[in-house]
Parts: sequence; C-alpha cells; structure tokens
Amino acid sequence: MTCQTPSLRILEKTDPEVWRICQQEQDRQANTLELIASENHVSRAVMQIVGSVFTNKYAEGYPGRRYYGGCEFMDAVENLARDRAKQLFGAEHVNVQPHSGTQANMAVYMAVLEPGDILLCLDLDHGGHLSHGKNVNFSGQLYKVCTYGVDAKSERFDYDAIRDKARQCKPRMIVCGASAYSRTIDFEAFADIAAEVGAYLLADIAHIAGMVAVGLHPSPVPVADFVTTTTHKTLRGPRAGMILCKAKHAQAVDKTVFPGIQGGPLMHVIAGKAVAFAEALRPEFKVYQQQILTNARALAEALAAAGYRLVSGGTDNHLMLVDLRTVLPDVTGRMAENWLESAGIIVNKNMIPFDDRRPAETSGLRLGTPALTTRGMKPDQMNTIAQLIHRVLDSHGDDHVVQQVRGEVRQLCEQFPLPH
Repeated sequence: MTCQTPSLRILEKTDPEVWRICQQEQDRQANTLELIASENHVSRAVMQIVGSVFTNKYAEGYPGRRYYGGCEFMDAVENLARDRAKQLFGAEHVNVQPHSGTQANMAVYMAVLEPGDILLCLDLDHGGHLSHGKNVNFSGQLYKVCTYGVDAKSERFDYDAIRDKARQCKPRMIVCGASAYSRTIDFEAFADIAAEVGAYLLADIAHIAGMVAVGLHPSPVPVADFVTTTTHKTLRGPRAGMILCKAKHAQAVDKTVFPGIQGGPLMHVIAGKAVAFAEALRPEFKVYQQQILTNARALAEALAAAGYRLVSGGTDNHLMLVDLRTVLPDVTGRMAENWLESAGIIVNKNMIPFDDRRPAETSGLRLGTPALTTRGMKPDQMNTIAQLIHRVLDSHGDDHVVQQVRGEVRQLCEQFPLPH
C-alpha cells in the first residue's frame, strides 16, 4: 500500500451530495479572487498528505511516549515536523500538536498562568484577536484583561504608551501580535516592556509567520518566552496551530497541550505541517514571501490612488485596512463585502481603530495578498484588482457593474489558475 490519496471521485458514487458541495467549493475557489488576509491555497503535496493514511491513527502522547501501539511512523512524522519547525524559526522547542492558533494560545496561558491573572493584550477593535482577552472568549473569561491600542493619530503602536499601560496594569503576561495590524512589530520593544514589569511575553505571529520564517519581518523567537502561530495564512500549510518556546518552558507547554487541553493529535495535519515546513525551507519560499509584500504595497498604493484611506497610511506586511468613509461615507464594510463577493472578490469587513460602527457593520475592509500571490499574480494584477474593487463599490453594488466585474474576475482567474 502506498501513501497516496484516493481520488475524490469515489464520493461521486458513495456520497453524491458531499461530492456536489465539494465540486462547488472547488469551483468557487478557482473562479474567485481570495483577498482575505488569513486565507491561502496549499500546495498539492500538502493537500495530498492531509487526506492520507495518517488520518486513521490515534497517537495520544508524544514521540517515544505514546498511549497506543503502532505509532512508529507517527513518531517519525511528528519528529520531522518538529525538527523542520525548529530549523525554520530557530526555536529551542516546538509543539506541533495544537489544532488551531487559539488552542496554541490557550495552552500557553494555561502552562504558566492561574485563572484571574492579568493579561495585557491588543484590543480586538484595534487589530487584536478573540483569543487575546476578548470578554466573549475563554481568554477574557478566565483572566483579567487590560488592553492597549494604536495611537489615535498615527494608528501605529506607541511603545511608550504600552509601557505606561504595563506599569499601570502589572500584567503576568503581555500578548503581542495581531490579526489586523499592517505595520512591522517591534518585538524587542515588547520584550523590554515585559522584562521591566516582570511579565511573560507571548508573541502571536499567526499572520506574519511566513515573513518571519524567511527574515522579511523581525522574529520574536529570540526575545519572547512563547511564540504561537497558525500554520496556514502566510506559512501556506494546513489549518492548525503551533507553539515555539524557550527550552525551560517545554515541559509545561507539552503537558498543557496533552493531556491538558487536547486528546489525540491530528496526525494527518501534523504530516501536512511537516510538508509545509519543508516547502518553507526552500529558497523559492523567500521569493514568494517577498512577492506577497510587493503585491501588498502595490495594492495599497492603487487603492490610495483611487481615494481610499489606508489605516496608518499603508502597509509593511501582507495586509491592509481600508477605511471606506473617505470615498463612500454611506457604505459599511458589510455592504462592501457582500457586493464584492457577488462580483467574485472575496474580502472581509473589519473594524478600524476608533470605528464608530458596530462590529457587524464596520467602516472598513481587511485585504491581503497571500492567496493572490500563490496564484502567481504580480503588481500589474494588483492594480487591476484595485480598479475592479473600486468599480463595484463606487457603483454601490449595481447589478450591471457587478456582473461585468464578475466576468473580468473569471478571466483573471483563468489566466492565473490555482496551483493544484
């Protein structure tokens, strides 16, 4: 028996309903432009291994210390994933078992904190994440949370203000990293603040991990106690999470992941991580990451030329926040998202700092270039896409304009097909 994925066409006979939905989703991805900053298209190799025989095996525990027999090759592939991640990020210890970025964060919190301890986190409305202390999330329910935001004028981190907040709150842990912040993060400044107030530092690099891995964004690994990330987004691997930490925290982290918050690891996904990390270690991956950045700047400049205000004035990474109010004061992010999806352009509405609209409506859009770059697109296409976005929004979702743009989107997708 070989390590090959059976054809999905088996589903056509055994479960035609799921087959049909799968085909529809494949068609949607192939014929739309994916600008959601947290999404990407995995390689054929990652897709294959995630659907492989590794899905059949329980492997509770860690390599060499499993609770089931038959784990020889589970150990081999998990060790491979861990070793490749260590090499990729220069980490002392890696745990590749978290099922998601949120569970990676949960494991870090629970490894060294007690319920009621104080977290200092980036406010969700200023680009943070649910698992960074939002009151509706476990992080905001188990721990006391202080938040910091961006400066009202520059819309960037003011590290002196963050230091003042840390001195005031006296947190047990500071969380840095973001889901909607377009500027370079100074992890050394955060580490200095954490050291001053005696706090652990957790850097969540879920969005920028690909750039960090190849040296196109400063790495928090040398200065932070813990680093968490998803393995999709800019890393272009399977949907899951990972923890990097100092060796002194290895035992606490591993015990918290298993048996603390998870049971059996998803070995088919861990195998996918191993494949993705190998891809990220190749020289062409740095070229790809550089193209993501080049494309992001090109898209940002083209949108600015059309009159849209970009939060903080631009981008240093793969994403940008667009304030719709400068051009279309009566258009909400929700309206814009729906109109653009009808035209085959997939984005997400997003709060902007100091937004005066509700999270369900928002005044902004978050756009990113990883998935477009995976398709081979370059700055010329970013300029075209900016024009398509503006035509749809400027028409207020006029059906005739939307259908015209939908046709042009299909043509663009045909020129730049998915990699698999």
